[in-house]
Amino acid sequence: MPRRAPREPSPWQPTAVAIVLLTVFGVLMAAGGVAGWWDPAANEQAIGEVSRWCERVSGGLIREPLNTAGNLAFIIAGLAMFAVLARDTGKGRPVTNPFIGNQGIALLYASAATFLGPGSMLMHASHTFFGAWLDNVSMVAYILIPVIYNLALLGRWTVRVFAGAYLATLILYAAGFWFLGADLGINFELFRVCIPLWLISEVLVRFWTPRVRWASGLVGFAVALAFGITPWAMLSEPAEYWWIVLFWLPAVIARGPVPVRRRYTPWFWAGLASFLVAFYIWNQGKGGTAFCEPDGLLQGHAIWHALSALATWCFFLFLRSQRFVQPAAPEAVDVHAGTPDEAEPEAPA
Repeated sequence: MPRRAPREPSPWQPTAVAIVLLTVFGVLMAAGGVAGWWDPAANEQAIGEVSRWCERVSGGLIREPLNTAGNLAFIIAGLAMFAVLARDTGKGRPVTNPFIGNQGIALLYASAATFLGPGSMLMHASHTFFGAWLDNVSMVAYILIPVIYNLALLGRWTVRVFAGAYLATLILYAAGFWFLGADLGINFELFRVCIPLWLISEVLVRFWTPRVRWASGLVGFAVALAFGITPWAMLSEPAEYWWIVLFWLPAVIARGPVPVRRRYTPWFWAGLASFLVAFYIWNQGKGGTAFCEPDGLLQGHAIWHALSALATWCFFLFLRSQRFVQPAAPEAVDVHAGTPDEAEPEAPA
């Protein structure tokens, strides 16, 4: 193990900061519960009624205790990511891609995955508009990372452009949700749109050809169909689904083949399967469904949280499997923080 210079920060410093911030959040959330929170959001149910997510609304410190506790899975997964990154740095692991060691993008991913826990916790614990806002902001903060990172690779962006695009999009979304509502006043729910955008961009990263470039937008319709929205429904209601034009955004941004190799088996497929199962349970675990047991000890929505956290962990390992190869053209892909390598990808850590 390489020795640290006397003034070099500990590789575990980001992990420690995350733990401190989580502790502060826990104290503030407990204080909010003791104070009785504040006025509930207009779409939330009264104490004693069945919540939107099945669990009966409690009059105690936490409105949905089990669904709130289910978010601990995100915190566990996120802290595990911080620990893996700290170990990379502490052991001097070669930095072969931006998701190895305490690098900016890797720490951003771990932070966003961890943030999913407090964001959703506050929504289920408080039933307030602020809780719902933080929950949605945390989801968008997470999913924007793989989407914009893929766009950065396709568009040959610098790290600064990546950071600017990420922060600008997140800030605009957070402000739009706060002032205009979940659909930003224009029938546009960013988290849901980012799911097909991620997979479309992934297809271009993996299978780039000029023909695939312009056909890639059709993948968005296939993704929507998997979530129960048919292409015909989308095309027949352009006012509601106008955003399907964004399915071709990765193709417009792309400048050519991306010199990376990623190992999709097992972690990408495991993450995708985990999320799809979680989504099915999310639908079945809503209030008023046949599977809803408001007073049961096993809540479907809490399982959704756990499986979604597992998906973030799987995608983390998938991104760590990425290796760079020498680009065919001399132009550099500045967002790369790794060393080009002609070798086949190694197994993820």
